[in-house]
Amino acid sequence: MHSEKDTEGGQSPTDVGVGVFQEYYERNILKEYSPGTISWILCLEAFFLLALGPLIGKLFDRHGPRWLLLVGTFLHVFGLLMTSISTKYYQLLLSQGVCSAIGASLIFLPPHNCIVGYFDKRRSTAFGIVATGSSAGGVIFPIMISRLIDSVGFPWAMRATALLILVVLTTCNLTVKSRIPLNPSPFSVKEYFIPFKRIAFSLTSFGNILFAFGSFVPMTYLVVQAVSIGMDKRLAQYLVAVVNGSSITGRIGAGVLADIYGPFNAWITVTYAAGILVLSLWIPAANDASTIAFATLFGICFGAYAALQPVLVAQVTPIADIGICTGLYFAVSSFSQLVSGPIAGQTLEASGGSYIAMKVMAGSLCLAGATFVLGAKLYATGYKPMAKF
Repeated sequence: MHSEKDTEGGQSPTDVGVGVFQEYYERNILKEYSPGTISWILCLEAFFLLALGPLIGKLFDRHGPRWLLLVGTFLHVFGLLMTSISTKYYQLLLSQGVCSAIGASLIFLPPHNCIVGYFDKRRSTAFGIVATGSSAGGVIFPIMISRLIDSVGFPWAMRATALLILVVLTTCNLTVKSRIPLNPSPFSVKEYFIPFKRIAFSLTSFGNILFAFGSFVPMTYLVVQAVSIGMDKRLAQYLVAVVNGSSITGRIGAGVLADIYGPFNAWITVTYAAGILVLSLWIPAANDASTIAFATLFGICFGAYAALQPVLVAQVTPIADIGICTGLYFAVSSFSQLVSGPIAGQTLEASGGSYIAMKVMAGSLCLAGATFVLGAKLYATGYKPMAKF
């Protein structure tokens, strides 16, 4: 096993605090727009965070993480500063949904690829530990942003966030290094299709598309829905922190379980559990206690899902192609995150403001995604359902 030196990844603070921004924009800056229209900002952000994966993965394979992290730091911080002075829909769309998100994408993917070169045996546990950084940020940023908005206003809240991110990313730029040998092969469109010839990789990627669509719905609308059933607005804003805080347990626990039972087995279990929670707990949730319970349990499952994604790719990918394959895996799921919020918003409007149809859609897609990944596992193991994989 390689020496266990930690690396750190980044995730946009506006991505982990998506519910806080959805609720704030609906009630303040963009109150004349529908929830579905507003969600395009946040879904576009999630889209760019992942959609550039194939390009970033190829650049990582050729050049390593250094310049990707430097450029990403500048774009991410600059985008947040531009968000602080934005007052129009198109301004928020460009600054938060495009510029900041592209920067976050350049920061997010390279550290995950670096981890593969440091670990052979306890790779799942390593990914789980590193992924707790997103959970920690997911607790800090939603609370920080919502409280700063109340005390000093939205512009200064975003400037303070940009400053904190700059400090954190400076450390990231100084410490993240790769042990994977550079692969200076020329760019070729054909190589972006080769991974999908592997049945296990294709089924895993498609399953992730479905699960990402379903799981992003509660991440976007949990706060708004909680306020609609009478939860105090200040308490509702903490739901995002509850989800992200509880996800720490899922991220660490899933890594340990994946090393024991196999990453696919762990991923399939937690994604089925997430779908069941949406259908059995979020649908009937009608008070503060049940909503908080759902946020906590869903956060555990979502954290495990997030931590195990890169491990699934590594399980069915040659290490020489880890950059481009990880990028492709995240890129295909970005399209589901792009449209999940607007489609959920349209479903909500078509239902006359009732959240039930939207919740049924979300839970069903989570279960469907888990089923496709189960199919990938069965194919890769020669149809042995009890095999460690």
